[in-house]
Amino acid sequence: MSDFSDRTVVVTGGSRGLGRGIATRFLEAGATVVICGRKVPESLPVANGQAARFITADVRDADQSQALINSVVELTGRVDVLVNNAGGSPEVAAADASPRFTESIIRLNLIAPAVLSQQAYAAMRANDGGSIINIASVSAIRPSPGTAAYGAAKAGLVNLTRSLAQEWAPDVRVNVIVAGLARTEAAEAHYGGEEGIRRIEQRMPMQRMLLPEDVGRACLYLASDDAAYVSGATLEVHGGGEPPAFLSLKHDD
Repeated sequence: MSDFSDRTVVVTGGSRGLGRGIATRFLEAGATVVICGRKVPESLPVANGQAARFITADVRDADQSQALINSVVELTGRVDVLVNNAGGSPEVAAADASPRFTESIIRLNLIAPAVLSQQAYAAMRANDGGSIINIASVSAIRPSPGTAAYGAAKAGLVNLTRSLAQEWAPDVRVNVIVAGLARTEAAEAHYGGEEGIRRIEQRMPMQRMLLPEDVGRACLYLASDDAAYVSGATLEVHGGGEPPAFLSLKHDD
């Protein structure tokens, strides 16, 4: 992979989960990494003796996201890579979701990345261009019962990526990663504890869930010079995907 020692990378939601794995991989590659979140984290990603820098920002607020980009430019002089990682959703049945809840999920997972990408694009054009990487989910490409608004927002993020890649070429490349079921700090609560995770992993092609460093390595590739002609691409990092439901029914018989 390319040397990132002269590049500034912004990772939203970079203090935990997939975001922390992404930030750590870029630190290992020599980048100056800036992460953001609503609260100061207990610890920062660290690699090669360098820690990520933290800026408080709620990316759902356009003024705060613009202030984030302004602060990064003031701090390092440039923005080379933006990873729109912040996102997520609690499980709520579609019939029970309030309009306010649905709007908040779509704002976090689609509107915020769209606005921040626009703001970062302006900063990137002032230098030598750059790379934007959106983190989507398998929920974008298959049904997402219990998190319908989240799945719809992530599907929108995939489409947004393709449109921005055409509008902003050749200055800025825009790609999206479709991440599979992930083993993060929240996995046990989400998948029914360690036993639930074990049962899921037994059915998965790679016999394990996605790890944060898996997505981090994919981001390194998409941001690197090795991917100089890769834009508008959807990179599926899901270990072969989830087995279709009819196979589970067959095994249950």
